[in-house]
Amino acid sequence: MQKDWKNLLSSEEYYVCRKKGTEPAFSGVYDKFYESGSYLCKCCKLELFSSKSKYNSGSGWPSFSSPSNNKNIKKIEDHSLGMSRIEVQCSNCGSHLGHVFDDGPEPTGKRYCINSLSLTFKKS
Repeated sequence: MQKDWKNLLSSEEYYVCRKKGTEPAFSGVYDKFYESGSYLCKCCKLELFSSKSKYNSGSGWPSFSSPSNNKNIKKIEDHSLGMSRIEVQCSNCGSHLGHVFDDGPEPTGKRYCINSLSLTFKKS
């Protein structure tokens, strides 16, 4: 069943989550946010990341070293904008979350660079 995302999300959330947009660097509410809890998909509320894996990458977007559960995200090759990247989506609803890069901290070496607009926070 297709949801009417335009009526469920703000225009900015729709642009990021459903049209694969990106919020401006350093503009997101979760960029410099470090409370304990879980980050859920804005669209379907599936748990995606834990505050335990969040770190300050200095990139301007919330960054995580690993997802809460690998089954909750999909990784897709993205060759848009003349770049070769790996897009991260919610495995439940297909919402665009951001991208994952190989320049993160050990032990994973990953940086899940995620748009604040694609997330909602649930405090522990």
